[in-house]
Amino acid sequence: MERDIFIFSSGSLKRKDNTLYFEDSDGDKRPIPVQQVNSIHLFGQVEFNTSLLHLLSLHQICFHVYNYYGYYDGSFCPRNPKVSGFTVVQQCAHVLDSEKRLYLAKSFVSAGIHHMLRNIRRNGDKQTPHADTIASMAHQIVDARSIPELMGMEGQCRQVYYEAFSHLVKNGMEWKSRSKQPPKDPLNAMISFGNGLMYTAIISELYKTVLDPTVSFLHEPSTRRYSLSLDIAEIFKPLVVDSIIFTLLNNRRIQDKHFDIRDEAVLLNEEGRKRFVEAFSEKMMTTIKHRKLRRQVSYRYLVRLEAYKLIKHFIGDETYKPFKAWW
Repeated sequence: MERDIFIFSSGSLKRKDNTLYFEDSDGDKRPIPVQQVNSIHLFGQVEFNTSLLHLLSLHQICFHVYNYYGYYDGSFCPRNPKVSGFTVVQQCAHVLDSEKRLYLAKSFVSAGIHHMLRNIRRNGDKQTPHADTIASMAHQIVDARSIPELMGMEGQCRQVYYEAFSHLVKNGMEWKSRSKQPPKDPLNAMISFGNGLMYTAIISELYKTVLDPTVSFLHEPSTRRYSLSLDIAEIFKPLVVDSIIFTLLNNRRIQDKHFDIRDEAVLLNEEGRKRFVEAFSEKMMTTIKHRKLRRQVSYRYLVRLEAYKLIKHFIGDETYKPFKAWW
């Protein structure tokens, strides 16, 4: 099975013939089997050259770069050999048609809320009222008549969801509210870091399809971002990232000592990032028996299946139904 490679040390990535090597600052070399790599994530100060890029292109490997604070900076994705002008035209047509766009946007939001409710019911106190409040608000989504109105409803549901975190995290870690730029406490630091990992994982999976990752429906298509990844992330952030956070904190695998304060921002330190990445990789490789396919599929492949379902929707083969965990 292909896997993601996460590099935290400083050093250089080098190509020797058809093999990839990472050499750290002490001169120690470690081979990386290219045939087993899905994508590469660079957190350290890593040097590379065009020879490396040629090798990654040959094997269709994306790599993602993160800055000093662990925030996502950008990606290199080789030229995609899977192209379909017809599919992209249909994808764009669904953005230009307000009714079709709103249907897809509502689908992403409804699946995200489904997984928020799942987290509360699986991890929270049964007497916590947040699930009932969100469920009541979610019924109104079907009546949304525009994207801004829909996003406002989703934002209200998410606010209540975040209010429930104080009941879902049971290790005594303080939680007040969501803060992003910068994160003000350890829990916000984990949410931001995990969401970045989810975003890049979706970019890598979209690359394996004929979809245009910049053409989106819930989030406004824009420049300099893969906004379709943001759409699909609405489904998987609560299912993958948030569930990882609750597990890591409630099992005390991540504690206060795994955070640093830099420039008024609370951030995971290197050991904290490694622990989070380990849990994220493990989660994405975990398999479940798919009810429709009747075979084991990984969480990573579930992301790609969402892309395939969107393609079928665009070309008129099958109406899109978002993934909602049933177990």
